[in-house]
Amino acid sequence: MLADLHLHSVFSDGAHTPLELAKRCKEAGLQMFSLTDHDNMGGCTEAREAAIEFGLHFLHGWEVSSYENATKVHILGYGCHENEAYHAFIEGRRKGSVIRAKDMIKKANAYFGTNVSFEEVEAFHLRKFAPLHTMHVVKAFAQRLSMKRGEVYVRYFARGGPAFSEECRPTPEDAVEIIHKTGGIAVLAHPGRILDLSEEDLARFRASQDEDERAVLKKKSAIAREGLMDRLTDLGLDGIECIYTTHTFKETEYFLAYAKRRGLIVTGGSDFHAEGAQNVIGMPTFDMCEAVAKRLLRLEGSA
Repeated sequence: MLADLHLHSVFSDGAHTPLELAKRCKEAGLQMFSLTDHDNMGGCTEAREAAIEFGLHFLHGWEVSSYENATKVHILGYGCHENEAYHAFIEGRRKGSVIRAKDMIKKANAYFGTNVSFEEVEAFHLRKFAPLHTMHVVKAFAQRLSMKRGEVYVRYFARGGPAFSEECRPTPEDAVEIIHKTGGIAVLAHPGRILDLSEEDLARFRASQDEDERAVLKKKSAIAREGLMDRLTDLGLDGIECIYTTHTFKETEYFLAYAKRRGLIVTGGSDFHAEGAQNVIGMPTFDMCEAVAKRLLRLEGSA
C-alpha cells in the first residue's frame, strides 16, 4: 500500500489545511496517509473526513517533540485517540510552549538588538489550541530580519544557537509513554537527522570544513544514537521511520536492519510542510507491507 505517514498542516507549522493535504495525497497516487502535526491531533477529524471524500485510508497521528538532553528526538504516534491523558499532556505542552517561546524571543532580541514582541509571534500561531512551535518564533524573526526561515532556524534557534531554549521540553521517554496512553504505537521519526553530540562536539561539527573530522563526529553521534534507540526499544518503542526524505541509501539500509533485528515495524514519510522544499508528498516511495498496514488500520478502527 503506497503511503505517506508524515505530513504537517496548518494545525502546526505546515502551509496547507488537512483537506488540501488529502487532495494532494490523492493526486500523488497514494492509498493512505497520516496527519502528524507537532504535539497535537487537532486536524485529524478534518483529515479523516477528507480522506473518505477522496477514497483514501487515513491514520490518526501526531509528532511529539522531545529532547534527549539538548538533542532533538521526535516520536511519531499512530492510531492515537484523544482521551484524558492526551488533553492533560496538551495543556502542559501549551503552557510550556509559551514559556519557551518567551525565552527564545528574549534571547533573540538581545542577540539581534530587535524588539520582536510575543504578539508578533502569535500572529503566526493560527491554531491557538495547539502548542506554540519554535517555527512560529522563527517566522516572526525571519520577517523582521528579511531572512529565509530555514537559515534563521539553523543559525540561531536550533540547538547550539544563541536563541535556543531548553525550557519545558518532554523527554523521548515521556513521548513514548503519552503515545501509548492514547492507545497508539510509537515510532522514532527521521533517525538519520538525530545528531547526538555534546555542545562542544556539535559546535566543532558545524564549524569544521574537514571531512575527516566531520566523519569522526558523525560516527560518534551514530554510536550515541544507537544507544538511545536501544533504550527506547527496551521501553516499548514500536517502530522506526526508516524511509525518509533525507536518509541516504546507507542510512536506510542500517535502519531497516536495526528494525528487523529488534522486531520493530518500518514506516516511511516525506515530512512535507509546504511547496518549495525538498520534502515532497509521497516521496520517497513507501510501499507499506500488508501486515503493517492491517495493524495500523486496526488501531484506526478501519477495515
